[in-house]
Amino acid sequence: MLNSFKRSAYQCTGSLVRSISNINNLDQKEELSNCLNALPSKAKVVICGGGVMGAAVAYHLSKRNWGGETVVIEKESVGAGSRWHSSGLVGAFKPTLAQVKIAQSSIQLLKELESRGRETGWKQCGSLLIARTRDRMTVYRRMKSQSVSWGIPCELVNPARCQEIWPLLNVDDILGGLWIPGDGVGDPYLFCMSLMKEAVANGVGVMENCSITAVHSKNGKVSGVETTQGPIECEYFVNCAGFWARQVGQLAKPQVKVPLLPCEHYYLHTKKIENLDSMTPVLRDPDGYIYLRERDGCILAGGFEPIAKPVYEEEIETSSQRCLSEDWDHFHVLLQELLKRVPSMNQAILHKLCNGLEAFSPDCKWIVGEAPEMFNYHVAAGMKTVGISAAGGVAEATVDEIVEGYTKYDMYELDISRFLGLHNNKRFLRDRVKEAPGIHYGLSYPFYEFETGRNLRLSPIYPTLRDKGAVFGQVMGYERPTWFEPVEKEAEKPRPFKIAHTKTFGKPHWFETVQREYWACREAIGLADYSSFTKIDLQSQGTEVVDLLQYLCSNNVDVPVGSIIHTGMQNERGGYENDCSLARISENHYMMIAPTIQQTRCKVWIRRHLPTNGSVTLSDVTSLYTAICILGPFTRNLLSELTDTDLSPSNFPFFTFKELDVGLANGVRAMNLTHTGELGYVLYIPNEFALHVYNRLTKEGEKYGITHVGYYAARSLRVEKFFAFWGQDLDTMTTPLECGRTWRVKFDKDIPFIGRDALLSQRERGIHRQYVQLLLTDHEHELDLWSWGGEPIYRDGNYCGQTTTTSYGFTFKKQVCLGFVQNLDKDGVPQKVTNDYVLSGHYEIDIAGIRYAAKVNLHSPHLPTKYPDKERDVYQATRRLHDPQQFLGRHYQP
Repeated sequence: MLNSFKRSAYQCTGSLVRSISNINNLDQKEELSNCLNALPSKAKVVICGGGVMGAAVAYHLSKRNWGGETVVIEKESVGAGSRWHSSGLVGAFKPTLAQVKIAQSSIQLLKELESRGRETGWKQCGSLLIARTRDRMTVYRRMKSQSVSWGIPCELVNPARCQEIWPLLNVDDILGGLWIPGDGVGDPYLFCMSLMKEAVANGVGVMENCSITAVHSKNGKVSGVETTQGPIECEYFVNCAGFWARQVGQLAKPQVKVPLLPCEHYYLHTKKIENLDSMTPVLRDPDGYIYLRERDGCILAGGFEPIAKPVYEEEIETSSQRCLSEDWDHFHVLLQELLKRVPSMNQAILHKLCNGLEAFSPDCKWIVGEAPEMFNYHVAAGMKTVGISAAGGVAEATVDEIVEGYTKYDMYELDISRFLGLHNNKRFLRDRVKEAPGIHYGLSYPFYEFETGRNLRLSPIYPTLRDKGAVFGQVMGYERPTWFEPVEKEAEKPRPFKIAHTKTFGKPHWFETVQREYWACREAIGLADYSSFTKIDLQSQGTEVVDLLQYLCSNNVDVPVGSIIHTGMQNERGGYENDCSLARISENHYMMIAPTIQQTRCKVWIRRHLPTNGSVTLSDVTSLYTAICILGPFTRNLLSELTDTDLSPSNFPFFTFKELDVGLANGVRAMNLTHTGELGYVLYIPNEFALHVYNRLTKEGEKYGITHVGYYAARSLRVEKFFAFWGQDLDTMTTPLECGRTWRVKFDKDIPFIGRDALLSQRERGIHRQYVQLLLTDHEHELDLWSWGGEPIYRDGNYCGQTTTTSYGFTFKKQVCLGFVQNLDKDGVPQKVTNDYVLSGHYEIDIAGIRYAAKVNLHSPHLPTKYPDKERDVYQATRRLHDPQQFLGRHYQP
């Protein structure tokens, strides 16, 4: 029975701080004192939303001495909204290191406020994650491995220990768990009020019962807001409207797209349970989609059901309307799991079941950053029910960007610029949000693919690829083949649409298929659809576009017409804002090819630096061209049969561009590169010619053994060749010096590029981490768990870094891992890293608790091949060993 619950034998490192004595106090609210009676005519920053996120942003601004220039607008009262539909769970483990650091910042802020006598409800009671399946235990073993690098104390526990920590637990079907003593709970309302009190004490103005009606801009920047209490001129606007963030975005001129949609979310509250210890840990059972915690002597339980119920937010105008009538039929799946996990809950007395709406983003991640549509318009929303665990860190990052122009956190994966307009489509959101909440507790298998919101962006050759056996993954809404299943010639057409999946942490079921595609690229011809790549045209009447790109790019872009260069676009700290290829189409015309995920982000970065006189035009031509890549030793032979242009190395050398006639089509932009290190070409084909060119390539390529290949084969090729990729290996914190691309940085250009001074300083003092390739030497790929990225790297037995991208190397016949190595002293402080330091160590990679020996490489390897080629073999993406100009023509500009 629940009333027999006694304090268990677990150990916690926290202490119980003040708590509300009666759960009925959840209906009580405190009135914030010293609010504004009238709005000022001017402010530097206007924050929309007086919830925990808005309060955290106001608090951090006030700590930067911006309090007197900051106004918070709240349409009801600060902290409005029912306290019945907030879980208050605070956990440090998140899917990525950036999110972990943000959560750790939030936890630290909770502790700091408590130490100053401000109420937050913080209790460090710990949390217990339990597993019903072997795959879930594998996830926990991977988390335990990562905890070393992430600084999260935790312990793998067996079923008996799980029951010791949580005595009422039914462990009959439990395989084990993960105990995290540093986790805890808080009260979002108390946290919000304490933050706002501190902000007000530091000069922040708060206007309650006031609504934003418009956000104005001038010259592309925020210029002011209209409210129901009058206008305010301002320089910055922060959308912390939470549930209503999407609607507030629509008030801006131009509209700011904040892709959020609410769905029903349930919280079950019991009556008071005798002797329930106030330090009862949080219990999470993700295989059953549920969690439980103690709250004021009662149990609060909830979960993230696999299929959620979306709601249109236009129907909800006030916070009280966010509490809908309960739907016991929908909650039944969670209730069943709760009673199964804690059978004695059958005897608990129900207090109430709350149906409180919560808003989710399309990928179930937070939405943070400066809006693409308007400079100085910042968004901090979409906290997916755990705002208390995100608010402190997200607010700190937001204020960093406002005050300093950048933040110490690498926020690109959470940045609002990861979306396109399609993600804000209401019907798309309604479809996707059914699935998004379930991701929260879903098994984090590699290469997860959503099943909703599909078949959206399709290249002209998509139907043909589908019928040829393509299994698709989605990126930026684009359907991209991941691999191709064998298809019988007599197979029915159209073939059903198939979504890729990798529901294992070991050898995947698609291994042999990808292996066949890999060898086609190395020994015959592979054909891949690259249409999702970002394609940008940059032009000017005079040399303005050259000057702009010289300023934006760390490589030299002033190269002969027809050349292609590979370059980074660095930020002021030297990190990568973009990694791209630039083809010089004519004297004052460049075509930029960038990663798919950069379609919005790189345009924002470039627009931020465009000349104000309009002399440079930027055109997104991503949807105008179909990109077909042909890879392999016979690609020159094949393409020569379809064009009259001389494709010999002397006329069309590596890393150059030509406009070709292919088959009967014209205007095909051909680039002599593949982004994988293999011989071949990427053909950017006007859409109306795409199917014709594809048909001619496949027909003429039959005699060369042409094979359709997907993204996974291309990934394997580039990992084996030690090619770094933005968003996986490169990010806003990584510099060219760290990843072996110093030779692509031209410090002596006439126009100093952004980040030049930071890179010169780093070159002078030395780097503190280095990009490496590691080959696992004692790993059995058929039996052992695989490395999928994020695994700790050990040097001479000591932690020294993490893997980034990994793949199986079919030529090496080994697991290949890319990652960064550091030189950490006994206190964990990074020291200078040299080649000698890297090469002198013995390396291991920890995969779910088992360490595998690894051989380290610093340079792109030369892979043995039946078809050696001087052009391909001389090109090295990472740390060149010789001068390529000895072997290649004057156009070679990598």
